[in-house]
Amino acid sequence: MALTKFSLLFCLVISHLLAVFAAEDGTHSSSHLSASAVISSNMCVILSVNAYRFWKSGLLINGDFETTPPGGFPDDGATDNPNTIPSWKLGGMVELVASGQKQGGMILIVPEGRHAVRLGNDAQISQEVKLEKGEIYSISFSASRTCAQLESLNVSVPPVSQTIDLQTLYSVQGWDTYAWAFQAVQEDANVVFTNPGMEDDPTCGPIIDDIAIKKLFVPTKPKDNAVLNGDFEEGPWMFRNASLGVLLPTNLDEETSSLPGWIVESNRAVRYIDSYHFSVPGGKRAVELLSGKEGIISQMVTTTPNKPYTMSFSLGHAGDTCKQPLAVMAFAGDQAENVHYTPNANSTFQTAHVNFTAKAEKTRVAFYSVYYNTRSDDMSSLCGPVVDDIQVVVSGSGGVGFSCLRSDGKLETLTQIVKEEARLLEF
Repeated sequence: MALTKFSLLFCLVISHLLAVFAAEDGTHSSSHLSASAVISSNMCVILSVNAYRFWKSGLLINGDFETTPPGGFPDDGATDNPNTIPSWKLGGMVELVASGQKQGGMILIVPEGRHAVRLGNDAQISQEVKLEKGEIYSISFSASRTCAQLESLNVSVPPVSQTIDLQTLYSVQGWDTYAWAFQAVQEDANVVFTNPGMEDDPTCGPIIDDIAIKKLFVPTKPKDNAVLNGDFEEGPWMFRNASLGVLLPTNLDEETSSLPGWIVESNRAVRYIDSYHFSVPGGKRAVELLSGKEGIISQMVTTTPNKPYTMSFSLGHAGDTCKQPLAVMAFAGDQAENVHYTPNANSTFQTAHVNFTAKAEKTRVAFYSVYYNTRSDDMSSLCGPVVDDIQVVVSGSGGVGFSCLRSDGKLETLTQIVKEEARLLEF
């Protein structure tokens, strides 16, 4: 969005300068220069505005709920006025809550900033967005529960929706960031958050904050690697200042996954992490496996029956004081390997391999954590081993490709370098 704004402004400035030069010239050629200015201005505006009208990546308008409502933030939070929260349409009991606000003897948790929104029984908030029909988008948002352990949150872009369970608390901070993906079926759409619960106390309900959207790029599958997005560089929107990563809840549809190519085929979520807040084996993104067998990622890769293959991957720790031992169960076809991470003073990760012979044209590769790990500093936050740079190649064919050594000693492939340059445009 910011880039498109800049492009539009740049076009207008250039066109304006052309028009000024034409006016100052005063010669016969000035009419041609002026005409060129008009044409370039019109073309530039048409192209820029056409691109700008679609959401690409970033925070929704007032997605952090920090924009001051007309008349200021209400003292008691609750409101029945559907226009009280700028840029959002409200339904039911919706509250603007402030950081440090108390309810009885409990302090309400605001994930980021000073304000967030709490949804009472059957309450909802929604915002209109412009999308590109047929494209895949991922919505990231932070959420915490209040009164009940069984609270959940329904996120939808009608006609598609998913109810996300907030029962499991993954971090000791009391809130987590989640991602949910969908395919746009029309240009004019609504992003809707609904509390489907019916509590005895109608003011109870989940608190949500920092709502962002990202148009996902589905990477091209490498010629020498059967795994799509094996480096996890393409995934949901991540805020630069968010230190908890993004949870990817259960999702069995690889076509509409916040982690393109992969599904989460378990009851619990896995954590998508970045190199700004965690240790990542390669590139800028990786996956941290949580909750033992309850947090599984998998992908069906294309193989040739009866051909020998090698699956390789990086295994390490996230640098988040996760208690050891750390280990994964790695599956490739009919083979399974229990791989333990061995700490090394010179590296935060190691490379592991699983050899298998394909039995069909599609082969399942999957990973889960062997143990249920928590952090040693708080004994509560869930953590686990990190996997990254997953490759499936015909045995003996190599498949590592071109890479370069970064200043921190980590290998980065050419594809990762190009993706990171493009990713920087998000911030």
